Amino acid sequence: MTTDETALAAHPPASKKKILSWALWDWGTQPYHTVITTFVFSVYITSDSFGSENTTSTSLAVATAVAGVLIALLAPVLGQNADRKGRNISTLRNLTWLLSLISAALFFVKPHPGYLWVGLGLLALGSVVAQVAEVNYNSAMDDIATEQNVGKISGFGWGMGYLGGIIVLLLIYFLFISPDVGLFGVTGDEGLDIRVSMVVCGLWTLLFTIPTFVSLKDKRKTTIADRVGIVESYRLLGRSIARIWRSSPHTIYFLLASALFRDGLAGVFTFGAVIAARTYGFGDGEVIIFGAVANIVAGLATIAFGVLDDRIGPKRVILISLGSLVVLGTLIFFLHDSGKAAFWVCGMLMTIFVGPAQSASRTFLARIIPEGKAGEIFGLYATTGRAISFFAPTMFGLSVAFGAAVTDRANTQYWGILGVVLVLLAGFLVMLPVRERQQITDLAPGSIR
Repeated sequence: MTTDETALAAHPPASKKKILSWALWDWGTQPYHTVITTFVFSVYITSDSFGSENTTSTSLAVATAVAGVLIALLAPVLGQNADRKGRNISTLRNLTWLLSLISAALFFVKPHPGYLWVGLGLLALGSVVAQVAEVNYNSAMDDIATEQNVGKISGFGWGMGYLGGIIVLLLIYFLFISPDVGLFGVTGDEGLDIRVSMVVCGLWTLLFTIPTFVSLKDKRKTTIADRVGIVESYRLLGRSIARIWRSSPHTIYFLLASALFRDGLAGVFTFGAVIAARTYGFGDGEVIIFGAVANIVAGLATIAFGVLDDRIGPKRVILISLGSLVVLGTLIFFLHDSGKAAFWVCGMLMTIFVGPAQSASRTFLARIIPEGKAGEIFGLYATTGRAISFFAPTMFGLSVAFGAAVTDRANTQYWGILGVVLVLLAGFLVMLPVRERQQITDLAPGSIR
């Protein structure tokens, strides 16, 4: 194999069974992101039962920031080590089991101030485990996808994640959280409905990822890599980045561009529900319904756009998605007094383009990674994403403050969408000159010890 041959070109097409097994990992682990960190546990841990609003919110921010720093530091090095040992799938399995255990362990977080940091500690640890596991999951794409179908497969996996997360959210909401007395007699006393839901999330992850580890196996290494320490791992990582810059600078440009627009994409979901409730007057139930529909639409759209990715290339999918989001986000700003129907229409249209941009970003990178370097490069991908994860929230807050300064309105929250739009626009502009399929020619297998 030549040094410019990508990992995708080094393997024959995988069976449909193997592809489905790979995608089921996203289906199985998505409850951690949808239920635990977004809709349910994060809301529970910041409730009055754990302390004042300022105390819980600030503590959550600290825990999230610490987790982000750890992910940025650990992801590329752990990905590199998994590559060196050829144990990406074994590492993925161990991290997935650990994530399942952490999810279920949230059952023990009772609604009392003394449990605040227990819950936040588990939440932060789970975030680190989930993100590092995702590095190994992404790196497995070169074993189940080819250059001709990587977009379709990536979109299918990402879409499965959206659908799996929202299904388990609706299940626990209607079985445990919404009823006064739920399944098995579960009530809201001592937060039991939320805590039992965490056990369901853990079991869901454990059960639905079994096919992944039955079908996917570690790659056999022809040589045994020398063991290196943490300091040496970072030194080798620095050499890798330098080689990438020399041989394929557009890979670095893409990592920077994707860090920008991925932060903006995260901001769409992070602040979408807030704007729906505070600007457009959605009630709690309406927000949940909107969120459920939005995730279903996003999942189906991502699967559909995966086919388009293979036909026109990931860069065009990314630019089409980002351009559409900029236009639609701007419309939401100007239609802020038009009522709920306007938000439903524009919001649903926006969800069509969020998933495809995320999935195509992954396939853009997968298409240029050489054999044996997927874990390390996807680790860098995770690190760059975390490096500026503060940007969209900051722009949102500054835009709200600017709106308050230039208008006489008491509620200028709708100005925040312009901040997110600016982040997406910046990602769009930085992405424009990036070239597709730049090969990391100097990173031949074995060039990193």
